[in-house]
Amino acid sequence: MKMRLFSLMLLLLLVVNAAAQDAALTLTPIGTYATGKFDEGAAEIVAYYAPAKQLFVINAADVSIDILDITDPTAPALVTNIKLDEYGDSINSIAIKGETIVAAVENADVAGNGQAVFLNPDGTVAAAVEVGVLPDMVTITADGMYALTANEGQPADDYATDPEGSVSIIDLSGGVANLTQDNVMMVSFADFNADGSRAAELPADVRIFGPNSTVAQDLEPEYIATADGIAYVTLQENNAVAVIDIATGMVNAIVALGYKDYNAEGNSIDASDEDGGVNIRNVPAFGMYQPDGIAAYMADGATYLVTANEGDARDYEGFSEEARVEDFALDAAVFTANTNAPEDLGRMRITNTQGDTDGDGDLDAIYSFGARSFTIWGADGSLVFDSGNMLETMTSELSFFNSNGANDSFDSRSDDKGPEPEGVVVAELNGAMYAFIGLERVGGVMVFDVTNPMAVSYVTYATNNLPEGNAEEGTAGDIGPEGLLFISAEDSPNGMPLLVIANEVSGSTTIYSIE
Repeated sequence: MKMRLFSLMLLLLLVVNAAAQDAALTLTPIGTYATGKFDEGAAEIVAYYAPAKQLFVINAADVSIDILDITDPTAPALVTNIKLDEYGDSINSIAIKGETIVAAVENADVAGNGQAVFLNPDGTVAAAVEVGVLPDMVTITADGMYALTANEGQPADDYATDPEGSVSIIDLSGGVANLTQDNVMMVSFADFNADGSRAAELPADVRIFGPNSTVAQDLEPEYIATADGIAYVTLQENNAVAVIDIATGMVNAIVALGYKDYNAEGNSIDASDEDGGVNIRNVPAFGMYQPDGIAAYMADGATYLVTANEGDARDYEGFSEEARVEDFALDAAVFTANTNAPEDLGRMRITNTQGDTDGDGDLDAIYSFGARSFTIWGADGSLVFDSGNMLETMTSELSFFNSNGANDSFDSRSDDKGPEPEGVVVAELNGAMYAFIGLERVGGVMVFDVTNPMAVSYVTYATNNLPEGNAEEGTAGDIGPEGLLFISAEDSPNGMPLLVIANEVSGSTTIYSIE
């Protein structure tokens, strides 16, 4: 039974602000809508339809969209639930720009194309067009002229089928009412295959490692940011970003993101869940950035990209790259005898697809999933800023450090991806640019001033997570933030800028006031 939850949690809110008392802004949760469905993906991605003051929230638990009235943001209320199961097996994303509302719906067939389903404000279907396999994210350009889907094209569990990843670009210039399949342009990466005309342009550090997969099959578009006619597409498992001209569908480049050295100053991590507590230190290992969410913004006339470096491993019945350091022999010239111990790096989850650089059967380098950070990149893929160890350091005082947000899970994710930054939005407030970084495991959102990409400063951290509560009974607050949405003061129902977070595990959508 669905229930509305106005924040009694507010009284128990934990807000950590490690900046000074004069922080540029504060976040306070003012209202929550809870579906009452735990760990079913009942609140994943959220979009805002300003004219009606309504949130459209992906409810993957039953292939539907919850429309919430937030005229009073302290008491979000369910208006209706829109089923889209006739268009596919799962709704993965939703976007709204002006009067255009579009959802990305996945096919039940692992190799079948998905649908971009366009909705009227009342939730009825206005149009639907076919896009690529497993559209995992959908966005609309700032001018409203195009909708784009990142089609992940994941393999079947036995890896017998591995569809190509792609990006679909939908021309909206003629209006949603006139949409046909002719308005859809499919962007393929087949030219980068070994026998393709652009094979030589693929950087060597782009991870192509699926068994018997072509480059086009192996690339898995995850998330899209657009700016000035360009789409920047994260290729998470491949540790890369594709740069695409939206009007022509031309892939301008595929950029390898490289690796983060956890032995470098400022890049320390807690690498073990069996080391007795918080133990943030330098270790002889590398992190693959592998971003999920990406956002674009302008500073001094240049485009910058902000990525949330969640990390992701391929783990299927037919092929898995997941391993632990303790599973391997280590080169004695590189590592100490204790490195394989569980309290050292032995428990650390790593890929089994790279690291034996000299082919002698032992690891010469260790590569883990994600970078436990957010990063600012230039539009050319150059690294401008990385938050280093800040996310772990700033949550190290919390009782749910590197946990899954539930009680009795302290330090349980240190061997994996730590706080697991997943979502990011960038917004302007009072002339300054702020990046809001959602932490999927620890929970909550961390805020940074990114006005000057070369001089980033931490602002605040806020969470509505209550680890002393019982997650399954719905008393642990928000767990597993997935989708972040900024609402400007101009569009806000109460005249204040708002941040909305959809929480996948707890099935709750919480509205924060920004002051």
